[in-house]
Amino acid sequence: MIQLEHKIKDKKVLFVTTKNIDYIRNVQEITFLKKYSGRLKVLYSDKKNYIVRILEVWCKLIVSGRNYDVIFIGFAPQLVAPFFLKFKNKEIMIDFFVSVYDTLVNDRKKFSGHNPIAGLCRWVDTFVIRKADLVITDTKADAEYFIRAFHGDRKKFKTVYLEADKTIYYPREQRKGRELADKYVVLYFGSILPLQGVNIVLNAIEMLRDEKNIFFQMIGPLSPKYRVPVQDNVEYIDWLSQEELAEYIANADLCLAGHFNRDIDKAKRTIPGKAYIYESMGKNMVLGDNRANREIYGLSDKVFWTEMGNAEALAKVIVHCSRS
Repeated sequence: MIQLEHKIKDKKVLFVTTKNIDYIRNVQEITFLKKYSGRLKVLYSDKKNYIVRILEVWCKLIVSGRNYDVIFIGFAPQLVAPFFLKFKNKEIMIDFFVSVYDTLVNDRKKFSGHNPIAGLCRWVDTFVIRKADLVITDTKADAEYFIRAFHGDRKKFKTVYLEADKTIYYPREQRKGRELADKYVVLYFGSILPLQGVNIVLNAIEMLRDEKNIFFQMIGPLSPKYRVPVQDNVEYIDWLSQEELAEYIANADLCLAGHFNRDIDKAKRTIPGKAYIYESMGKNMVLGDNRANREIYGLSDKVFWTEMGNAEALAKVIVHCSRS
């Protein structure tokens, strides 16, 4: 984020987020702001329930002072839109990491594009982009989409790629347990969002049920319907702390990053956050072949590409890696 240093140098900055404070993007932005701002106040909530968290952030915004030069809204500026009038005459910087319209209409398909609620979502996205002085996106592909879809001013947009928390995710010695010592361990973790294409991963695992030298570890909040296939070479693990997750990644031979869903356009415009983690830990990884991933991951002996939406292609890549 060094390109944005001059925007906040020695200024009084209020950072607002409705996401958990240890979220990868929050950590990245707060670290940057602490380094370059003159004074920083971080406004957030640690409540687990998301609705309660938003309400607490709103309450804090109501009573917060106005003695700031810059308002930096991390995740998600749309949820702070009612307070934009309070930010009048302040420089507003937003991380447009997620579009409400894109997420609810195109990604999760909660509403059709003709639904009035979809129209409201589009309006909110357009409003916060228009009111912001600087709009930060995670990829150039996303920036192009937001400019086109929400009539954004191209001069306002700046792409800043994610960074893994290197105090947690760093290279370390592989220490497999005795039961996995002779196995080629393939790891996948995620929050099981549709665009991640977890079904492609599970289908590839099922295709490789007879590859007894390959062992899969699936980490995340997998509901019973996702805990298939049931076979000897796959293990399902509930969500872990970041520190525990880092140890599992360290012991893996190959990590699946994605995105693997080819039917959701957003999957082709975003780089999975796990890719930055795998890269930071020096791990071999499989990426879905799309324009966003290609923005920063080119030729590398640690990156393997697969066609999105194709479980058979993913299975072949995994087998190739296990034998090379």
